[in-house]
Amino acid sequence: MRVTVKGQVTIPRDIREQLGITPHSDVEFVVEGKRVYLRKREVAPPGNQVLAILAGSANARLSTDEILQLTRGDE
Repeated sequence: MRVTVKGQVTIPRDIREQLGITPHSDVEFVVEGKRVYLRKREVAPPGNQVLAILAGSANARLSTDEILQLTRGDE
C-alpha cells in the first residue's frame, strides 16, 4: 500500500467491513511506539455532546419547584 502525496491511503474493503467503517465514519489513529493503529471512533449523539458541555453551568440556585413555576408561568 502506498501513501499519496496528500498523505492518503485506501483502507481495504475487508477491513472496512470488519470494522463497520462506512462513508462519513469517524476514525482515529492511535500511536504506540513505532506502530500506528486505525480504529473506528464511536461518536456520541449530538444531544449528548451538548449536555456534556452544559453540565454544571446553571448558577441560578433555584429549587426544582421554582424552575417549574418559571417555565409554566402563572397558574
